[in-house]
Amino acid sequence: MRAIVQRRYGGPEVLELAEVEAPAVADHEVLIRVQAVAVSAGDALLMRGEPGAVRLAFGLRHPRRPIIGRDVAGIVEAAGSAVTRWRLGDPVYAESEQGGYAEFVAVGEEFVARRPANLDAIHAAAVPVSGTTALQGWRLADVGPGRHVLVNGASGGVGGFAVQLAKAMGAEVTGVCRGAKAGRVRAIGADHVVDHTRDDFTEAMGRYDAIFDMVADHPLGRIRHSLDAHGTLVLSSGSGGKVFGPFGRIIRASLMNPFVSQHLRPLAAKRNGDDLAELTRRIEAGEVTPVVDRTFDLADAAEAIRQFESGAVRGKLVLRV
Repeated sequence: MRAIVQRRYGGPEVLELAEVEAPAVADHEVLIRVQAVAVSAGDALLMRGEPGAVRLAFGLRHPRRPIIGRDVAGIVEAAGSAVTRWRLGDPVYAESEQGGYAEFVAVGEEFVARRPANLDAIHAAAVPVSGTTALQGWRLADVGPGRHVLVNGASGGVGGFAVQLAKAMGAEVTGVCRGAKAGRVRAIGADHVVDHTRDDFTEAMGRYDAIFDMVADHPLGRIRHSLDAHGTLVLSSGSGGKVFGPFGRIIRASLMNPFVSQHLRPLAAKRNGDDLAELTRRIEAGEVTPVVDRTFDLADAAEAIRQFESGAVRGKLVLRV
């Protein structure tokens, strides 16, 4: 099969199109013929081996698994002997452990969901990682009607889903993004938009019941200043040092949490087929629509990641396989 492989860590130049063997299928796995795979922040970080601590799990000098990619949409090509949920030809989408930048990927059946009937493969591939991260984040914050929430990074992949899901849950939503992306953020449901190049949302004292922070561009104390006295801060991703990345910030939040009235909730999103099934229902009900900025051919994966890392993307980038 064709796949994008990397033999070492580095920039997009380490990615190359190659012929490799298709993955074997274990008893509880399905083999998906990939039609589309989305580009995510995790792909770029694993490509570079950053932060350095992740190499302890993925390979110190070079990646143990040479194919990145987690957000896949396609057709069930084969099923393991113990699989009961899926049949050959079923249109599905899934969050794979890795290996998505390829023509075939094997995924445990419990991490697979029926593809929304109103989405093609390109838009379905934009859902799994970003959609489940947003869904799990708002659960931590117990978002519902009458709540005023803020999404820091509202124009990104997770941010776009966070805006739409919060609106579907009945909340009033403020999105923070660059001014050039404000129109897109309003279009997906934000009630208010803050241009972070002109205004600082942390100057509004005690305004929000919950803040979903994907950017980590303000100190914890500044963000807490903008939360209600018993509000919730959901911390997801963000920047940090070259070795530990955002982990230092997450540890500080965890240590601080018992001593403050607010709730500081680091989010370690987990792949979950049931959450994907919930997103399918919400997408088919018209509550959520994946936002795809551009598509690329699989062979152009390196250019897609360059575009992703430029920061100029509105929504998701997707590779056609």
